[in-house]
Amino acid sequence: MIKIPYTHYLSRLSHIRESLSRKKVDSFLVTDIHNVRYLTGFSGSSGFLFITKRKNIFITDFRYKEQSGREAQRWDIVVEKRDVIKTIERLSQKIGIKKLGFESSVSYNFFRRLLKGDLTLKAFKGLIERLRAVKDSIEINSLREAVRRAESAFLDIKPYIKQGISERALALRLEERLKKKGCRHIPFEVIVASGLNSAMPHARPTEKKLNNSDLVIIDWGGEADGYLSDMTRTLLIKGDNINKKREIYQLVLEANERAISLVSPGVKSQEIDQSARNVIKKAGYGEFFGHGTGHGVGLQVHESPHITWNKKEMIKENMVFTIEPGIYVPGLGGVRIEDMVVAKSDGSEVLTNLPKKTCDNTLGDC
Repeated sequence: MIKIPYTHYLSRLSHIRESLSRKKVDSFLVTDIHNVRYLTGFSGSSGFLFITKRKNIFITDFRYKEQSGREAQRWDIVVEKRDVIKTIERLSQKIGIKKLGFESSVSYNFFRRLLKGDLTLKAFKGLIERLRAVKDSIEINSLREAVRRAESAFLDIKPYIKQGISERALALRLEERLKKKGCRHIPFEVIVASGLNSAMPHARPTEKKLNNSDLVIIDWGGEADGYLSDMTRTLLIKGDNINKKREIYQLVLEANERAISLVSPGVKSQEIDQSARNVIKKAGYGEFFGHGTGHGVGLQVHESPHITWNKKEMIKENMVFTIEPGIYVPGLGGVRIEDMVVAKSDGSEVLTNLPKKTCDNTLGDC
């Protein structure tokens, strides 16, 4: 596990305090557990941050008293015994807080209980998420390792991808290999969808067995130091009547490569999406590509930026996101090819390394 220097967290906190100063609030309550980890390094499942102009307070329960003390360096640990809202009110009175900023993602019930107090409240949307969208070198190295583990696991199970094995058996085998490669948890349920099932973008693995001529979509990810990876490869099992399947594979591959070639700081996310979508639409398959072209990946498998037709987010250097166009034809099957890229000053770097050419992904004689 990579040990992130405390100065890294101090830098992140300074950005938060600058924002609070501009927004004229006395303190900020962080409740999203991913944002808690981003600002402290805490890897548990229950914790809140109470950030003021001079104090860093970590609120948790008894289960995480010891862990938070070890992982959240130089934070004042407060163990709430019964009610986190009352703990926040008590701390606010003690420190002299009048205006409290909070994350807009809190539950409605949590918000209503905060309203009952004497604090003036102000909701913040995406304050920390915008910082998280641009990765530093330590984060990118963790993402590289998450990719490496995922790809190594896939290569271990690739010989089993053949006629007669079930989708579920493949998914379970891949999950097992991911954990043996060092992934402490699986980012999402592995997708293995074959034949007609591959026309469903997020099909769950079934007991269906792989057959000759099947398209097989495998979508999976790895983990390292809390950072995740996400990738998809589509394979074609040799058989009869596969020309149309080869055709849509080539189109998706072209769309994937076209979008990657456009990735660069200063480009809008909508333009990247459009470049992939135009390839597929021009070939007459536009109606069969209904999801976005990509999404950010980091502490969560879906985060900013959003590479889709209705977002105009500006791509910045060191943003990490997927490029994953697809075509899904009911009655025939589907193809998705997903890579992870980093926007660099001179274009982009592709983090994923598994082959994508049709021949490399046709099982049997090419």
